[in-house]
Amino acid sequence: MGDACKFALHAVDGRWFSVFASFLIMAGAGATYLFGTYSKDIKATLGYDQTTLNLLGFFKDLGANVGVLSGLLAEVTPTWFVLVVGSAMNFAGYFMIWMSVTQRIAKPAVWQMCLYICIGANSQNFANTGALVTCVKNFPESRGVMLGMLKGFVGLSGAIFTQFYLAIYGNDSKSLILLIGWLPAALSVIFAYTVRERKPERQPNELKVFYQFLIVSIILALFLMAMNIVEKLVDFSKAAYAGSATVVCVMLFIPLIIAIKEDWIQWNLKHQEGMKPATETTAEKKLDITPEVKSEISKEQEEKVQKSCFLTICNKPPRGEDYTILQALLSIDMLILFAATFCGLGASLTAVDNLGQIGESLGYPTKTIKSFVSLVSIWNFFGRVFAGFVSESLLVKYKMPRPLMMTFVLLLACVGYLLIAFPFSGSVYVASVITGFSFGAQLPLLFAIISELFGLKYYSTLFNCGQLASPLGSYILNVKVTGLLYDNEAVKELAKKGLDRSAVKELVCIGVQCFRLPFIVLSAVTFSGALISLILVMRTRKFYSSDIYKKFREIHGVK
Repeated sequence: MGDACKFALHAVDGRWFSVFASFLIMAGAGATYLFGTYSKDIKATLGYDQTTLNLLGFFKDLGANVGVLSGLLAEVTPTWFVLVVGSAMNFAGYFMIWMSVTQRIAKPAVWQMCLYICIGANSQNFANTGALVTCVKNFPESRGVMLGMLKGFVGLSGAIFTQFYLAIYGNDSKSLILLIGWLPAALSVIFAYTVRERKPERQPNELKVFYQFLIVSIILALFLMAMNIVEKLVDFSKAAYAGSATVVCVMLFIPLIIAIKEDWIQWNLKHQEGMKPATETTAEKKLDITPEVKSEISKEQEEKVQKSCFLTICNKPPRGEDYTILQALLSIDMLILFAATFCGLGASLTAVDNLGQIGESLGYPTKTIKSFVSLVSIWNFFGRVFAGFVSESLLVKYKMPRPLMMTFVLLLACVGYLLIAFPFSGSVYVASVITGFSFGAQLPLLFAIISELFGLKYYSTLFNCGQLASPLGSYILNVKVTGLLYDNEAVKELAKKGLDRSAVKELVCIGVQCFRLPFIVLSAVTFSGALISLILVMRTRKFYSSDIYKKFREIHGVK
C-alpha cells in the first residue's frame, strides 16, 4: 500500500501527468470559436444590430490574441498563479455575459458587454501561457511536437464543448455561455498545481509516446467530425447526445492511461538505478563536469545582470541563446516573423470569419455552410498536429529550417484563397479544408520558431508578443479591405436594381464577384508573406543546420 501511494504521488508530480493535464486545459481554452453559436442569443435578447454584434466580435478577437499581460505575469509568478488568474477571468467574463443574456441583471451598456467578452476571451491566453509554455520547457527537444498537440486540442475545443452542452443542457445555446464560463475555469483550478516546470529529461521513447497521444487525438477528431455530420442528418434525443459526450469524455482520458504507463516505467527505472552502486564515471560527471558547466552559466548570468537591458539591445547573443525581451522584439528575425504572421494569419482569420457569407454569396444552403465551418475546425486541428510533428521530424532528420515549412504552408493557403476567388462546383469544400489546414499549421510553427531563435528564458512573453500581428492583420485585411470591397459590390447590385443604400437594412451581395477581388488581394498578401518567410529561411539556414539543442543538453546534462 505504501508503494502504491508513493507511485501515485510520483505520477501526479511527473512530467507525463502534467502533459495530460495540459491537454485537458487546452481542450477547454477554445471558447472563442463558439461565438457564432451563442451570438444570436446576445443579439436577440439585448436588441443589438449587426454592427454592435460585430463590435463584440472584435473585442473577443482582441482579448483572445493580446496575451502580453499573461506572458509578463508568468515571468514573475509561478504557473499555478497564472492558471488561477486565468480561471477567475474566464468565469467572471462569461458568467456576466450569461447573466445579461438570461436577463438576471439589468441590461448592460454596450461597453460593458465588450469588456465582459474581452476579459473572458483574454483568459485563454493565461491557460495557453500556463500549460503551453510549461510543456515546452519540460520537453524542449520535442517542442514542435508538443506545440502541435496542445494547439490541436484547442482547435478541437469548440466541437468538444458542443457535444457537452447538447448532452447537459439540450439545444439551449444560452446555457452554452454558462458552460464555457465554469468548465474551463474548473479545469484550470483542478490542475493548477500539477502543471509546472520539472527538470528536463530526454527519454529514448519520448517521440513514440507523443505518437500514441497523436493517434488518440486523431481518433477523437474523426469521431467529432462524424458526430457533426450525423447530428445534421438525424434528430438526436438527449440520451443519444449523452452517449456521444460520454465517448468524447472517455477519449479525453485515454491519454491519462498512457501518462500513467510512462510514469510507471520511469518509477521502476529509478528504483533499479537506486539499487546500483554509483560508478566512478558517474561520480566524475557529478563532481567535475556539472560544476564546470554551472560555473560558466553563473558567470554569463552575472555579466548579463551587470548590464542594463536597455544597454544590451544592440548586443544580441547568437541565435538559440536566451535573448532579453527587448533584444528579441527589436531583432530583424522577429520583425520578419511579425511581417510574415501579419500576412499569413491575418489573411487566414479573414477567410475563416467570412466563410458563412462566402457560402451565402455563392448560393449554398444553410446546412452546407455549417459544414464548411465544421471542415475548417477539424482541418485546423489536423494542420496543427501535422505542422508540429512533420516539421520536428524534418528538422531532426534532414536539418530542414522550420521557417521553410511556414513558407510551404503560406503557399498552400494561396491556393485555397484562389479557389474562393475563382469558384467552381464544390470548390468551397476544398477551399475550406485547405484554409483550415493552413490556418492551423501556422501557429505551432510560429511558436516553435520563436522558442528556437530566442531561447526559453522569456518565452512566456515572447510567444504572446509574436501573435500580436494576427489581430492587426485581421483588422486591416478583414475590415478595411474585404469588408469595404464586399460592401462596394453589394451597393453596385442595389444600383442595378434602381435601389438606394438607405432602402435596405443590411447589405447582401450574391454572386461570384462578391469575394473575387478581396480574395485575390488575400492571395497576393499571403504570397508576399511566403516570400518574407523565405528571407528568414536564408538567415537561419546555418543555425538550423547545426545541433540547435546541443547547448541545452550540456547545461541540463541531458543525453
